Amino acid sequence: MNKPQFILVIGGARSGKSRYAEEIAARSGRPVTYVATAGPPRDEEMKARIAAHRVRRPAHWTTVEAPVDLARTVPGEGVLLMDCLTLWLTNVMLGEHDVAAHRTALADALEARTRDVIAVANEVGEGIVPATPLGRAFRDEQGILNQEMARRATTVVKMVAGCPLVVKPAPDPAIVL
Repeated sequence: MNKPQFILVIGGARSGKSRYAEEIAARSGRPVTYVATAGPPRDEEMKARIAAHRVRRPAHWTTVEAPVDLARTVPGEGVLLMDCLTLWLTNVMLGEHDVAAHRTALADALEARTRDVIAVANEVGEGIVPATPLGRAFRDEQGILNQEMARRATTVVKMVAGCPLVVKPAPDPAIVL
């Protein structure tokens, strides 16, 4: 039996990452577990974003909230959709958790996966240099995380203005689970 796929969907803000990842999961025809990483919203704008994501998800998908302990969600059946690694990293850093330990735990869980996984992440290194030390540390950690995830992924798709660009080929170019 082939190892399950791991698709990383990466891109800038409002590039269509989440919608594209949701489409891949829905097309699989298998049960989908959606992992929400945002945690409690910190402001009204975040509340609105979370609400929009909830409305868009099919009612029959299972939702699991994992703002920090993301590795625990990887084992299981069906398709796992993690949205998103960037919010997860934010929670890990703001909670002053050990980033390297959490990143390693996630990478190890993904290596041992028994189901297809789709993960969404922001590409934050293409913009301006953040003005604060925390902003620069976050940008650097996100870059390290994205590289680690891309190394392990069977497929990496970069979203640009709603258009998917496959930057690391899948065994099946149609990107179907």
